[in-house]
Amino acid sequence: MEEIRINKYLSECGYCSRRAADKLVEEGRVTADGKPLTVGDKVSEGMDVQVDGRSVKLETTRVVIAFNKPAGIVCTSDKKESNNIIDAISYPVRIFTVGRLDKDSRGLIFLTNDGDFMNQMTSARYHHDKEYYVTVDKEVTDDFVKRMSNGIYLPELHQKTRRCQVKKIRYDAFSITLMQGLNRQIRRMCKALDYEVTDLQRIRVSNMRLKDLNLKEGEYRELTEDEIRSLVGK
Repeated sequence: MEEIRINKYLSECGYCSRRAADKLVEEGRVTADGKPLTVGDKVSEGMDVQVDGRSVKLETTRVVIAFNKPAGIVCTSDKKESNNIIDAISYPVRIFTVGRLDKDSRGLIFLTNDGDFMNQMTSARYHHDKEYYVTVDKEVTDDFVKRMSNGIYLPELHQKTRRCQVKKIRYDAFSITLMQGLNRQIRRMCKALDYEVTDLQRIRVSNMRLKDLNLKEGEYRELTEDEIRSLVGK
């Protein structure tokens, strides 16, 4: 292994994202061969890299998992959260979520031990859109569809959402395709128009549809290398 920056190393180990790695280093929690590291430091093969006194090693095999998340599962690796997604899957290799689905939402989410895959799937420059099926507490009107499509100003986030694709599915349900992922974005958009979301399911990420994966709620499976390459191109 050539020398690489410590944030990339921890990311490729599947320990955390590069941004989170920088924070760990800044907090003095990361060492190499017993010496504290600073942001930007590099590590190489043979070094004993530790976080909070525990060794962190590169996995040689890339793992990407597709999980049909039920409502009630929290997308965190924090063991203090009893319903955390890592314990729910109980996978033998350290993995972390690619993006998030809030606790009350369900559907398709990826987990991986590959930081580069995570970065490519979550970075806006790669244009990975996500489609959701949403049920609300009253009729989906033409005005609702138009206003949602054109973007909604969210005062609590101090910004307006981007234009997006919205289509009425039935009396009280619609599909929405987003290129961005603000915190609880769809729920906030609906609330701004005096609608309450009663069910929210992510049904597609980029070219991968939940229905094609044949996963029941709570089930997961590893993606093949061909499937991974179809998402990120390598």
